[in-house]
Amino acid sequence: MMGVDAALARCHELVDLARRMGADAADAVARASSSESVGVRLGALEEVERSESEEIGLRVFVGRRSASINTSDFAPEGLGVLAQRAVEMARLAPEDPYGGLAPSGALFAGEPLDLDLTDAGAPSPEELRLAALATEDAARAVTGVTNSNGGSASYARSVFALVTSNGFARGHSGGSHSLSASVVAGEGGDKQTDYAYRTQRHRVDLPDPAEIGREAGMRAVRKVSPGSISSGRMPVVFDPRVGNGVLGHLLGAMGAPSIARKASFLIGREQEQLFDSAIKVFEDPHRLRGLRSRNYDGEGVASVPRTLVEGGKVTGWLTNVASAAQLGLELTGHASRGSGGAPGISVDNVYLAAGEPSVAELIADIEDGLYVTDLFGQGVNLVTGDYSRGASGLRIRSGEIAEPVAEITIAANLPEMFRGLVPANDLDFQRGIDVPTFRIDGMSVAGT
Repeated sequence: MMGVDAALARCHELVDLARRMGADAADAVARASSSESVGVRLGALEEVERSESEEIGLRVFVGRRSASINTSDFAPEGLGVLAQRAVEMARLAPEDPYGGLAPSGALFAGEPLDLDLTDAGAPSPEELRLAALATEDAARAVTGVTNSNGGSASYARSVFALVTSNGFARGHSGGSHSLSASVVAGEGGDKQTDYAYRTQRHRVDLPDPAEIGREAGMRAVRKVSPGSISSGRMPVVFDPRVGNGVLGHLLGAMGAPSIARKASFLIGREQEQLFDSAIKVFEDPHRLRGLRSRNYDGEGVASVPRTLVEGGKVTGWLTNVASAAQLGLELTGHASRGSGGAPGISVDNVYLAAGEPSVAELIADIEDGLYVTDLFGQGVNLVTGDYSRGASGLRIRSGEIAEPVAEITIAANLPEMFRGLVPANDLDFQRGIDVPTFRIDGMSVAGT
């Protein structure tokens, strides 16, 4: 796999070629990745995989017209053909009054922070095999587990480089270690499956494999023999594994491209108190070893820590160059970049701040409610805010977690959900978008 210096060199070469062929401006992004994974099932080695990929993309501007193209062919003649085609495509494209490179004054400058994103050592295939076995063994040892879908351990590395014709040229690398297990509980027609996984930048930060395995086994066992639930309005408590999706809907609606397209339920709610005044949502792109840590975004603009929700209100929209130009806003460092296509929007290590009550205290006064552990379907409309998802989880009775329930639908409107959201104190940074367990009263719950 090529390193950062090689990726930067290829990007410089591609941008120079595009300019010589008539582009007024251009940027190039190179990505490379490699991964090794070992999977086991029922204590036996099942698969060993290694993969590598390299890709480079070019975006060119001819006046107000632009085009984007990408390739995995890094040969000089291949890059020449790519640059020529991109310029030809741009000349035929419609004019875009908002597209362009980030202005030089907005580009990240100075020394990047060392975010400690790469582990010094790589695990051997044998170490991966032993970790996968330990994870699966712990899951299978949980009483009630009857079969296994397998355990796995993996290590991945990546390189990213971005060069623009107006002076930005930066690259960085990162790595990650992952452990997972998926097992089956129950017999006959009442089999239930569940999983657990963790990913960290450094192997030393991963939990013990036995901890991950036990979590997978216990999650599967507690789903056996699910019942239904009476329809009505009741408190719904979201497990952090699914609750981060609710925060993700807010972030999607805060994206300036959605605002510009009039496709966000937050339009007109800039000054509205959407949450309780105590609720805060933070973004920390500079967290050491964070899964989404970075110094700059996909257009070269500096990524900076910020508060996204304060006093219960959103603090602004998340922009890239095109949406900022369309809405007359400042750049916020939220551009995401693939190898091809126009930049999108992404966030960096976002989290809902923990509340004061423990999970036990959060549910203590719920006489009849639902603890959601799994969500299904795509029933979320970010234009209207309507929310309707299939769900399964556990019944809450008299303040205690009770029997499993399944084949349920939960529904509400996202602004209504935000206003009633109460977080517990169990925030843990695991996913890049993180929330503690939280409770929302008065959601519509429909059983079978």
